[in-house]
Amino acid sequence: MHEETENIEVSSESMLSPTLKEKIQNLPESPGVYQFKDINGKILYVGKAKILRKRVRQYFQSKNTTGILKIMISKISDIELITTDNEVEALILEQNLIKTLKPRYNINLKDDKSYPYIVITNEQFPRVFPTRKKRTDGSRYFGPYTDVKNMRFALKTVRDIFMIRSCSLSLTEESISQKKFKLCLDYYIHKCEGPCEGLIGKKYYNETIDLVAKLLNGKTKTLVKELTELMNRYSENTEFEKAAQIRDRIEAIEVYSSRQKMADDEAVDRDIFAFDKTGNDSCGMVMKIRDGKVIGKTHYYMSNVEEKSDSEILENLVTNHYTKTDFIPDEIFLVNEIEDESTLKEWLEKRKGGKIEISVPKIGDKYKIVFMVKKNARLLLDELILTKMKREFIPPSLESLRRDLRLASLPKRIECYDISHIQGTDTVASMVVFTDGKPKKSEYRKFKINTVADETGKPDDFLSMREVIYRRFIKTAGENTSGEFKGTEDASFSAKPDLIIIDGGKGQLSSAVKVLDDLGIKNQNIIGLAKRLEEVYFPGDTDPQNIPKTSGGLKLLQRIRDEAHRFAVTFHRNLRSKRTFTTELTEIEGIGDKTAQKLLTEFGSVENIKEILKNNYYIIEKSAGKNTAVKLREYFQNKI
Repeated sequence: MHEETENIEVSSESMLSPTLKEKIQNLPESPGVYQFKDINGKILYVGKAKILRKRVRQYFQSKNTTGILKIMISKISDIELITTDNEVEALILEQNLIKTLKPRYNINLKDDKSYPYIVITNEQFPRVFPTRKKRTDGSRYFGPYTDVKNMRFALKTVRDIFMIRSCSLSLTEESISQKKFKLCLDYYIHKCEGPCEGLIGKKYYNETIDLVAKLLNGKTKTLVKELTELMNRYSENTEFEKAAQIRDRIEAIEVYSSRQKMADDEAVDRDIFAFDKTGNDSCGMVMKIRDGKVIGKTHYYMSNVEEKSDSEILENLVTNHYTKTDFIPDEIFLVNEIEDESTLKEWLEKRKGGKIEISVPKIGDKYKIVFMVKKNARLLLDELILTKMKREFIPPSLESLRRDLRLASLPKRIECYDISHIQGTDTVASMVVFTDGKPKKSEYRKFKINTVADETGKPDDFLSMREVIYRRFIKTAGENTSGEFKGTEDASFSAKPDLIIIDGGKGQLSSAVKVLDDLGIKNQNIIGLAKRLEEVYFPGDTDPQNIPKTSGGLKLLQRIRDEAHRFAVTFHRNLRSKRTFTTELTEIEGIGDKTAQKLLTEFGSVENIKEILKNNYYIIEKSAGKNTAVKLREYFQNKI
């Protein structure tokens, strides 16, 4: 690095405000955390440094910055510093701030909250159960388990081997001495030793819980050794029944251990970290080895890594993993060097309460196993990329439609509108939404139309179309004259369509275009689709245009138009049916929509009900009930 001078050299000095320049000139030479902020005070990036003065100045002294980093630096308007006593404190503070603030330009490590843990609760008589939430209440957590089957097997093994409680009773010395609880079935089938009635003490129970923790940490060899010594002591003291129980536990632990793959002849505890990246995505993996056996692996997806160094990605992976787990092994293998390894090691040794060894194997079997972990991370990363490609897949019909309509970009969001009525009664409109060529039914909308007739009293589809387009776009336009869309509470109304389809010819299209112009919405792609010859009308064109009958774009237009028609007709029928109920049966006091629907379903029509009331009253009474039959008879007595 070049020698520092009192006057900072910046490649784009005009980009920095005088206040920011002054802050950079007076940076302290101490460890700490720095936060870059934009003009609105939003956090752009959080980082740590052994010497804040050197680290922060590097961003502004480099003249070869490109890509995302250059964009970030151009947005920096302020710097906030938090000094710490040492680098370890800076590392911890950095991780906490990143999790809390989620800055845009930091590596984004996908939260593993969807993965389950096994928890040993912080109680006088702890419980052991699966959970997906970690709490800072002193409980111990084991995992996360990316394979739920492995988690369930581990939990089942614990319950089969150790006699621990499965209840959720609040067991305290006071509640036990007062005999508040009674023994449950678990005691009688030898699944629990009855701490609820004080049949075992807190010390003995927690010694059993410590054995559970060793099993969950994969320390099976250590556990078997301790239990063998205990079994021998019971045997020497002629406590053969207890010795037999311990023997059964050892056998069950050995069965559990046999399912784990041997990774090393030595009984070592080791975590192996590796990652691979493509573009802006990365997948990191940690393989856990306990007593020389692989007990599991965990992977993390990371984004925003395109211009991050391998050292920064790996450090982020390691620190995030160990903030989520309590167990820290004696050895850690890394796929590449970490720039600030000494700080990381100091932090981990402080958490462990003992020495650890961090190394980067270059040759031999140790290198091979690190390479294997990296290969597994690559496979998972390929799966992620493939999933993204499927999500981003553009249907050929969408590209064909863009070409047929000569659009500048793909019409990813298409809205289609249709009017439905019978001789001007119960006029309704439908709005259907297609995204990426597929219907998005959660954003369909329907409208009851108020403007249904012209000056002569005849139904006017043009006025109806004006009304529905106005109601759809008024909230996004408001007083806006720039043509930009504003957000609304309705998700369907807040998004700007790439293409609007009006089900109808030139007249309906002109009505819709007039409303958009009045609302100040400019440059909106909109067409009219005539039913008879499948002709497409464009705003301002006198004559329609034809799309080739074999075009995938035309088939997509037809599908969207037919869906809008179906949705409008269904709403119209429901509205008309409801109106019929209101004018007949639901006008009778005490008879609601459900009862009216039931009567019409059973008897067919109101006329049939009148006829049956007149000639076979008991049938109505038997079917609808005495009270309903009386109400019907009283209402229709002057009509039958």
